Amino acid sequence: QVQLVESGGGLVQPGGSLRLSCAASGSIFSINAMGWYRQAPGKQRDLVATISSDDSTNYADSVKGRFTISRDNAKNTVYLQMNSLKPEDTAVYYCNAEIRPYSISSRRFQYWGQGTQVTVSS
Repeated sequence: QVQLVESGGGLVQPGGSLRLSCAASGSIFSINAMGWYRQAPGKQRDLVATISSDDSTNYADSVKGRFTISRDNAKNTVYLQMNSLKPEDTAVYYCNAEIRPYSISSRRFQYWGQGTQVTVSS
C-alpha cells in the first residue's frame, strides 16, 4: 500500500510564506515525477508545479517566481515553498506522484494525497 501524506497548510496573510511537504510511504520501488495541484472552491483542479526524477521543474504561470518545488529522494518527499502569497492562492493543495510499487514494479501509477488547505487572507 502506497500513501502520500501532505502537511504544512494553514492561514497566512497576503505577502506571507508557507512550505508544504508531501511524504510518500509504503512499498515503493521507485518514484518518477512528483507535483502539486490545487483546487479552489467551485473550480477545477489545476497544476501548480511538477518536478521530474532528474529535478527538471515546471510551473504554472501564476506562480512562477513565487513558488519553488523541490524533492528529497532519500526521504521520498516533495516540497513546495510558497512566497509572496496572494488571496487567489487560496485553495486545497494536493500532492501527486507517479510511483512504481514493488508489487507491480513494471507499471507506474498515479497517487494523490488527501489535500491540505491553504488560506491567504488578512
